[in-house]
Amino acid sequence: MKQRIFGWVTTLLGIVMALVAIEGTAIVWLYLEDGHYTPASELYERTQNTYVRDLTKGACRYVDTLFPHPYVGFVHHGNPPCGIDNVNNVGLFNDDFPVIKRADRYTIMLVGGSVASQMAQNWPSPPAPKYLEEELNKHYVSPNGKPFLVLNGGDGAWKEPQQFILFSMYVTSVDAVVSLDGFNEYYLFYPGATERLERPLSNFIDVNPFVADENFGDAAIGWVIGRVAGVLSQNAVLGHSHAAYMLIRGIESVAKSKDIFKSTKKTTLPGLFAMPEEIRKDHDLEFAVQLALYQKYERGIEAIAKDNGVKSAYFLQPAPAYGKVLTEEEKKDAGDLSYGELYRRIVTGMMTLKDKGLPIYDLGDILKDEKERLYADHIHFMRDPKTGESQGYRLMASRMAEKIADTWGLQKKP
Repeated sequence: MKQRIFGWVTTLLGIVMALVAIEGTAIVWLYLEDGHYTPASELYERTQNTYVRDLTKGACRYVDTLFPHPYVGFVHHGNPPCGIDNVNNVGLFNDDFPVIKRADRYTIMLVGGSVASQMAQNWPSPPAPKYLEEELNKHYVSPNGKPFLVLNGGDGAWKEPQQFILFSMYVTSVDAVVSLDGFNEYYLFYPGATERLERPLSNFIDVNPFVADENFGDAAIGWVIGRVAGVLSQNAVLGHSHAAYMLIRGIESVAKSKDIFKSTKKTTLPGLFAMPEEIRKDHDLEFAVQLALYQKYERGIEAIAKDNGVKSAYFLQPAPAYGKVLTEEEKKDAGDLSYGELYRRIVTGMMTLKDKGLPIYDLGDILKDEKERLYADHIHFMRDPKTGESQGYRLMASRMAEKIADTWGLQKKP
């Protein structure tokens, strides 16, 4: 009996020592990788960008906040237990969209992706900065003399034509439209891309089970990894384990190296937006096709705006791959920056719309003199975790307000 107990104790000690050795190895590995010790809780946050992280709580994941929409693909909900408190009447954030124009405000719809949503303020628990709205109200008089109201018309993973569709639906409810985009669109510009610009990004699959079995891809991988990360990070022990974090990262790396499952069905989501092979094999032609589609939707917004007497302005967002000398922390969190040349080519192509009368502006240089850390991840700016304050968004709001004032002929406040 004693020998058996001794054997159990020895085995248990061996397991404990092995786990300690594994954890120690993981800590050393990540120390060498980062150049300093990083708590496991911070490493878990890297499995999500700041936009996704802001909109999740406890065991709820980002996908649990999503809600299907018949026209723009996906929005959010306020339903328990994982709903977001400040979701409005159209599934976005903050102020409700009016049915007709408000007489007590000069209403601007800010459309775009997650950066536009953060610029308009999507903070889960208001009050927090509404960067563009505050900048306009501080320095300029609106065309009707009423305070500016900036409606949040952006969401994570949105790209054209979602902005075009949303604006088309609510053009009679606003006085002006401002777009802030470019980064999400570039994902469909990669050489050899198999689908047109309009193909919805991964969140569409998350809220539409009917098509989920046709294209697992990165969306399903991200969903699974997010779930695993959520469970582990909430665990009292594993949430502080560097080895557990490395396991998640390893699974993600292996999963993403696999080919997306092929479907034998005739009608699939990728098939609806397939790019013909003869276009894909000519990268210059492929780029020209995607650029023309992107331009078409921005021009469509302009045409609808003019037809309804609505003012407009268009902005191409900055990105870490150019326009700023990145700090070491920014380099670590920005990921692969090789997209810079392609993105600048897209911006250059979009800026030709100025020749067609669109008031379009490139924000790529707004951080050229900034030395401190401003980017939190691959595209979003850092925000104070308590107040939401952000130097990066303040700088961008200031430039946008300046260009809007020039374009619309706004009177400057004394």
